[in-house]
Amino acid sequence: MAMKIRLSRGGSNKRPFYRIVAADSRMPRDGRFIEKLGTYNPLLPKDSEDRVKMDIERVQHWIAQGAQPTDRIARMLEAAGVRDKAERNNPNKAKPGKKAQDRASERAARDAAAKEAAEAPAEEASAE
Repeated sequence: MAMKIRLSRGGSNKRPFYRIVAADSRMPRDGRFIEKLGTYNPLLPKDSEDRVKMDIERVQHWIAQGAQPTDRIARMLEAAGVRDKAERNNPNKAKPGKKAQDRASERAARDAAAKEAAEAPAEEASAE
């Protein structure tokens, strides 16, 4: 059984509230879970103590049993000091698309040609 430590959404429209749960990865996001490990309220300020509440001992127990935390839960565990900070790298996310790269290269070529054209008459005038 593939276990995940993940968020399960509750609350009403535009008022999210999440439970941190240990669940089988095959179950739906808000569906059946095995154990509730804490809560997360994103509406509270980031420095509030009540924003994230976790039973760290139970989280560590589930991780020892082989449960994999999701990315968001892993970040919360890093902030709590339970896990080492993992280096994240997605170099392709910041790259512009192919069309934007083509437009930029065309613009650079056009600017270089305009600069050469502006310098050429100035040199001819100074030579006379």
